[in-house]
This record gives sequence, structure tokens and C-alpha cells, in this order.
Amino acid sequence: MLEAQRLHVGYGDAPALWDVSLAVAAGECVSVIGPNGAGKTTLVNAIARLLPIRQGRLRFDGSDVSAAGAQDMCNRGVALIPEGRRLFTRMTVEENLDLGSYRRAARGARETARERVYAMFPILAERRRQHAGTMSGGQQQMLAIGRALMSQPKMLLIDEPSLGLAPLVVEQVFATIKQIHASGVSILLIEQNVTKALDLVERAYVLEGGRIVAQGKPAELRAQPHIRAAYLGADA
Repeated sequence: MLEAQRLHVGYGDAPALWDVSLAVAAGECVSVIGPNGAGKTTLVNAIARLLPIRQGRLRFDGSDVSAAGAQDMCNRGVALIPEGRRLFTRMTVEENLDLGSYRRAARGARETARERVYAMFPILAERRRQHAGTMSGGQQQMLAIGRALMSQPKMLLIDEPSLGLAPLVVEQVFATIKQIHASGVSILLIEQNVTKALDLVERAYVLEGGRIVAQGKPAELRAQPHIRAAYLGADA
């Protein structure tokens, strides 16, 4: 479904990603893990077409989208849940959700999609008239996920969903991601919590210093001494 081939991305004269290749098949859940500053958010923003690609190719659903815009990617069925959630804090829960369904293919199913989100996150239904900025971090993350689901995406790009959340809330968020994946949505998960990510996904890529340095199934990555020492707190 998604294929990145030898991507090079940068900010001005400063390169951020070098020769990065990855793929996510239809219905697959894949993660990109790595330390702070590795380029994970740069990668997901380039895939969402929020950043230009200097070299390489990006394909989605059989089409070359290397030169596509962010709106085009949304119209093709890609939804981004950004790091930090990026909600409209002075708007209500329901207003934030409805903004997620502006995609033409989703407008006709807005009411149904909203009720599905409320069924997934009952607290959002209870607080539908509350301003997003007055909610807890965990509730805001639920709202960010719900807003993305309103577009009825084929693929979710999820950037650091556990960032700044209490452990119990992290468990709830990852359980929700698992539920979304089980419904057939393809997922590319960017995550620093390597243990949680590897427990969830089918495959993972390790990004360090702007390059992919390892990839494989969770069990294969856990068996690598470098991965165990750097990310899993294990003595290599």
C-alpha cells in the first residue's frame, strides 16, 4: 500500500533523512522506532506530504505521490495523527471531530463516523461540548485519534501517541490502536516506547541518525544485541 524508496529529506541546507526505504502492506501495522532526533517525525511528515522530498520516490495505493500535496494524500485516504495532537483548543470536541470529516468521501458519513468515535471513546461523547484545550492529555489524544478516524482513512500515520501520557493512559491508547488495526486500517506507528511498539506491530524499522539501521519482525529485532542494549534496557 505504502512504499518509500530511498528518500532524502532535509530542512534548508541541513539533511535530515538519507536513503530511507520502507513499506507498509495493506492491512499491516508497522512501526518506526528510534531515539530523539533520529528523524522519525521528519519521515512521517514527508510521507504525509507536509515536507518536500529531495530525492527518492513515494508510492501509495499503486500511484506515485512523490510530488503530491498534503490535501491530495488526505483525499487518497491517508490520515495523520501528529505529535503533540495539534487540536484546535478553543473549539469543542465535536467541532474538532467534524473537521476530520471534511474529505469529500467522508462528508456523507459524518454522523455515523462520529457515533463510532463516541462508541470507541465514551468520554468524548460526555464532553462533546467541552473545549479541547481544557481536557487532559489522554483525552486530547483520544480526540486526535477520533478526528483522524472521521476521515475514514485507509492508512493512519501515528506520531508518538504515548508522548507525555501516564502509563495507564498509554495502555488505553495502544489498545485502541490495536482495535483500529483489527478493523482493517493500515498503520504506520512512530514511537519512542520501543517495548510497547514491538508488542503491537508486525514489523518495525529502526531509524538512527536519519538512516534505517535495522528492520524485521519484533522477535528478530529483540534478538539483536544493539537493539536490546539501546532500546529495551537489556544487557547485550
